[in-house]
Amino acid sequence: MPASVPSQTLRFPSPRHLQQLIGGREENLAYVEKHLGVRLVTREDWLKIDGPAEAIARVESLFGFLNDARAQGVSIRTPDFHRFVDAITRGETDQLRALFGQPLVIATNRKTIVPKTLGQKLYLQSILKSPVVFGIGPAGTGKTYLAMAAAVSALLKNEVERIILTRPAVEAGEALGFLPGDLREKILPYLRPLYDALGDMLDPEDVSRLTEKGIIEIAPLAYMRGRTLSRAFIVLDEAQNTTPEQMMMFLTRLGEDSRMVVTGDVTQIDLPRAKQSGLLEVNRILQNIPGIEFHQFSGSDVVRHPLVLKIIEAYERYKNPMGDSPPS
Repeated sequence: MPASVPSQTLRFPSPRHLQQLIGGREENLAYVEKHLGVRLVTREDWLKIDGPAEAIARVESLFGFLNDARAQGVSIRTPDFHRFVDAITRGETDQLRALFGQPLVIATNRKTIVPKTLGQKLYLQSILKSPVVFGIGPAGTGKTYLAMAAAVSALLKNEVERIILTRPAVEAGEALGFLPGDLREKILPYLRPLYDALGDMLDPEDVSRLTEKGIIEIAPLAYMRGRTLSRAFIVLDEAQNTTPEQMMMFLTRLGEDSRMVVTGDVTQIDLPRAKQSGLLEVNRILQNIPGIEFHQFSGSDVVRHPLVLKIIEAYERYKNPMGDSPPS
């Protein structure tokens, strides 16, 4: 008689629990079968694994990490599920253990912020360990919001002495010279999203007090020229609208005990056609430098209204009807 194939059955608290772990798509189990060399059968709240003992152990590890992610508030979607499987296939269990060994939570005065996707968790982990981090991706992925939350948390814990939030003031439709008001009134609309996010994390009176004291500074990118920013947490938003010269100017402001996060969406460039985006260029120049990390968000990281993801996907299909990858 042929030797029986080893098997293991994993049981979960409910069918809904199991569905959340596999991203709500049973076809994701076929991805596990293909890459981890097992056969899977599922009914209701259990999952049976048939295959070599080593492969079964890898699947058990996979679902252990998926369960940790779910417990920490991460919403598992198909691209994230594939990333978990790929990491297990590459033998990166130590990296996953480090990522989910403990919850990653950012505390501010007004709320506690928890990353909602695997991409957000990896991004936040990078911000907490690396001096310079680039967060690149579509609207609604939380790239600026998480950076600002990390900045506020660092300030409250006295890890930095000030927060500097900046954006390039690029005209999108109307020239600054034709807008009513003085220079401050003309620039304010570019900076308003940063004020709005800050208001989510600190009481309004604290924002006003810290801004008046210069502990929180919100200013156009041009105001950074000629400065050295020490003991600061600096966030550059809308970086796709920097020129290469502006990007280099900004990055070289980094002073002692400072951290920088640069965020942008390369599909939303408002620069004149003749000008190259500094964010596109820096992605090619600074890769593989220790202490600098690039994090690429995808549509699976969108945490706004579900329609936002559908809108982004529709635009991607329209711009790339043949499925070509956009230029990096």
